[in-house]
Amino acid sequence: MNNKTLAIIKPDAVNDNYIGEIISLICKAGFKIKALKMIKLSQEAAKAFYEIHKNKPFYNDLVEYMTSGPCVPIALEKENAVEDYRKLIGATDPAKAAEGTVRKLYARSVQYNAVHGSDSDENAAKEIAFFFANKELIENYPA
Repeated sequence: MNNKTLAIIKPDAVNDNYIGEIISLICKAGFKIKALKMIKLSQEAAKAFYEIHKNKPFYNDLVEYMTSGPCVPIALEKENAVEDYRKLIGATDPAKAAEGTVRKLYARSVQYNAVHGSDSDENAAKEIAFFFANKELIENYPA
């Protein structure tokens, strides 16, 4: 059974022109893209999306970072999507990320870590709904 996860190519990776390389790694790992767009988050949207981190010391820096430029949210589908995507992106700290992972290849630092990935199926559903209406999710593609 396939399930979905949310990926976000974050502003640092967009700015460094890594969108194509990251999407290529995602596709080569067997994920199907169900929806994709480039947006620039407002302060309000970033605060709402990262509300789960509201009481953490890095919250304000995270909101500032995520509103610093465009990002690319992507709804992905694959069997074990959340777990497989998190393996693909690697550890938050690129110095600790496994060779060949997105963060090892494209992240600048712990803070500028190139991509976001949902941490559970429940959060994936909420996060996808945050960025995409149901009508934007392409079903049965590719066939």
